Amino acid sequence: MLSNFMDNQLDVQLYLDRIGFNGPINNSPEVLAKLQEQHVHTVPYENLDILGHIPLSLEIPDLFHKIVIERRGGYCFELNALFGWLLQELGFKVTNYFGRFWRGESHTPVKRRHHILHVDIHDRRFIADVGAGMAPRLPIELIEDAEQIQGTEIYQVNKTSSYGWMLYERKNEILDPVYSFTEEANLPQDYFTTSYWCQYSPESVFNKGAKVFIRTKDGRNTVDGHEFRIFTSDEVRTFSPSSPQEYADALYVHFGIKLPFELKQ
Repeated sequence: MLSNFMDNQLDVQLYLDRIGFNGPINNSPEVLAKLQEQHVHTVPYENLDILGHIPLSLEIPDLFHKIVIERRGGYCFELNALFGWLLQELGFKVTNYFGRFWRGESHTPVKRRHHILHVDIHDRRFIADVGAGMAPRLPIELIEDAEQIQGTEIYQVNKTSSYGWMLYERKNEILDPVYSFTEEANLPQDYFTTSYWCQYSPESVFNKGAKVFIRTKDGRNTVDGHEFRIFTSDEVRTFSPSSPQEYADALYVHFGIKLPFELKQ
């Protein structure tokens, strides 16, 4: 691990450069929104270290090295931990929440396995999230039942009796649940056990195949297992690389990822 000798090398400006943020910085909803939007367009969601049997660290110096210096991505426990650190360094008031991820589930998720950031800004409350793949590209304000429009996407948060807040995406007049969360503050170490489960449990979806996602100017790029999908406003292009080298090249072209190991397919 790098934690023992990187404590003095965490540079906020390097992180801002990594996500391409070059505007004024203040503790406003507008700056929070710009930081999150830049992040989801530049840092991919990915589980490739898990597939490469590389143990994950959630220590901030290790995450900084992986995501900022090595220009990699990660999954929620990595991305939102580091983004939360950045926001706190910039003066935002951040609380860490635990969520239950509902998107794509046919039954109630059995585990809370999603790290979410709550940000207080002058008596306004926001959920910031750069670690969920298909999730809002901008922060969601905690206002019950209000439609929050982000381009072609419409979101809403409601209170539930059993699971706390529920984030929904509205699709064809139907509210599709994304994730739920309660307002219990969590410490960084509270995520260690669940992250370990995600890496090693036979029941985990994270060690079954590649999951890579990044938003683009025209849509999004994704990987599901061996298949790459390039979404634009006009079409969806799919392809499956024919060799490990082609796979590695495609990861770099479409996500900016250079792996330090060969990913076995």
